[in-house]
This record gives sequence, C-alpha cells and structure tokens, in this order.
Amino acid sequence: MPVKVGIPRALLYYYYYPLWRTFFEELGAEVVLSSPSTKGVLTEGLKYAVDEVCLPVKLTFGHVLDLAGKVDLIFLPRLISVKKAEYICPKFLGLPDMIRRLAGIPPLIDVNIDRYKSNNDICLAVKEVGRLFTHNHFKIWLAYRRSLKVHRRYFRLLELGLMPAEALAVLKDRVKNEPLPEPEKITVALIGHPYNIHDPYVSMNIIGRLRTLGANVITAECLPEKTAGSYASRLPKKLFWTLGQRMMGAALYYLERPDLSGMIHVAAFGCGPDSMTGELIERRARTMGMPFLSLTLDEHTGEAGVITRLEAFLDMVSWKMAGTVGAIKSSS
Repeated sequence: MPVKVGIPRALLYYYYYPLWRTFFEELGAEVVLSSPSTKGVLTEGLKYAVDEVCLPVKLTFGHVLDLAGKVDLIFLPRLISVKKAEYICPKFLGLPDMIRRLAGIPPLIDVNIDRYKSNNDICLAVKEVGRLFTHNHFKIWLAYRRSLKVHRRYFRLLELGLMPAEALAVLKDRVKNEPLPEPEKITVALIGHPYNIHDPYVSMNIIGRLRTLGANVITAECLPEKTAGSYASRLPKKLFWTLGQRMMGAALYYLERPDLSGMIHVAAFGCGPDSMTGELIERRARTMGMPFLSLTLDEHTGEAGVITRLEAFLDMVSWKMAGTVGAIKSSS
C-alpha cells in the first residue's frame, strides 16, 4: 500500500497544494487532504492553539487533528522564506514545533523551506523530502520538475481570474474549459491573504456573497507576481514580508485601474503585518476617493454582521457610480 501523506487544508495550501500533491503522487504516495473548514474543525483547533496566534494558525491546528488516524505522515514544512531576501510570517516558522506537542498525530514532514539567501536552497529541501519515499535521485528530481509545471499552470489559471477552488477543478479535469468570470457592472478588489479570503468558512464565503450581489471579484492572486512586486517597490521602504508585499502591490495596482469600483481589505485579528499593510492600503484608497471596507476576522466574527457590511458597502459603491454617471451626463 502507498504511504499516505496528509496535507492540511490551511495557510499556504491555497498557493502550493497542486505542487505538493503532484510531487508526492509522482513519488508513489497517496495524498490525503483534511476536511473542509467547519465550526467543528475550528473548535478543535481552539482547544490546543495558544491564544496569541492568529485565526488561520488556530484553524491549522484543527486541520492537523482532522488528519490524525487517516494518514501515515503529515506534510507541514517549516516555512522561513519562499522568496529571495524576503521572509514569511514568524508564526509559520514555529508552527511545526507548536503542532508537534499534540498527542496522537502522525510524524511530521517539517522540512525547512528557506530561499532567503538563494533560490538553490530549495533543492536541498526537495532531496530531503524525496528520500523519505525513494533513494532514486533522478526520480525525485523528475517529480519536482513535473510538480513545478503543474504549479505554473495553476497560477496561470489564477491570473485568468479563477479562484483557487475553480483552478483546482480545472487541474483535476472536473471542468474541461478554463472559463473567464462573466463581466459585471461592479468590480471589487478583495485584498487579503489567500487563507483568509479563499476559505469559505473563515471568510464566510465572502467571494460567493459578493458575486451573488452582482460584483466581479478580483484578488491579488489574479495578478502576476512580477506586477505586484513592481507596484510594491514604489513604497519608500521595502516590505520584507512576502505575503504583505504581494497584498500591497496588488492594492496599488488595482487602485489605478479605471474599472475598479471599490476595495475590501480582509485581515485576521492579531496579524501584525496586516495591521500595517491594511493601514497603508486604506490611506491610499481614501486619498484616491475609492470606496473602501476593512474587515477583521476572528473566531467570534458573526456572519450576519459581515453580510450587512458587505451589502452596505456595495450600496455605497452603487451610489458613487450613479453619481459619477450623472455628473458626466450633466456636463455633456
């Protein structure tokens, strides 16, 4: 029987799952995902996570516990840096050590992912993980090359405007075409970490609700990394948090788009980098007269309150657009 490798449906799953899944499957392993986020998964995570960590990390505890008894190994890399000269949140660095103290969980694959000094360091991590399944170095390298190919296609789908769940469905051939979102009257930029906005439970299905209310939703993942980096470099000082820099660059880019109707920033309570980038984004949006909504999520956030704020925000956007159209007509 193949070795079962569990992957928590949390944190950077929304960026790297196709790459991880392809790599392990090419090495002969069976990949098992944790269940979708629910109140029960979060409740289990809250029992064991320390109070100081943010909501996405607390949820990760629940996803790891969900995999207990289902798999032989759990893939939980120690993320230090995923891009040269930039860092990931320090809570990601300590996550494997926090998780390891849980009783009854399978052994962790907690390989170090550190590209801060050189992109070549990733090769060491690939070899370390691959040797758990085979000593054939060529097979390990071939598996990694194939996983990179899938990863690049996944991001091309995201840049076409598909959300992660939609892109994954295309990769799995559940959807034969690569459909573009239908154009809508209102275009809203939803800025936030992928694990905050793409998890339907944590975000209270904010993307689905906005679409139902008639908005076309664009996120940072719809933007090529180079473009986001270019716009983020306009800041007086470089942000050394990779995810924060991507959010900031996407926000600055979208604020210059003439078809943008409004912007929503979603942050998790207790996230230090978000408290800074969110403030910078809001100031720029207010300066440009762009309708802006800031949402902060934690385990106590109520669904009714979020829905009410979204409806009020879209009403404000519609009024502003109607006023702009009226002003153009009166001047012509």
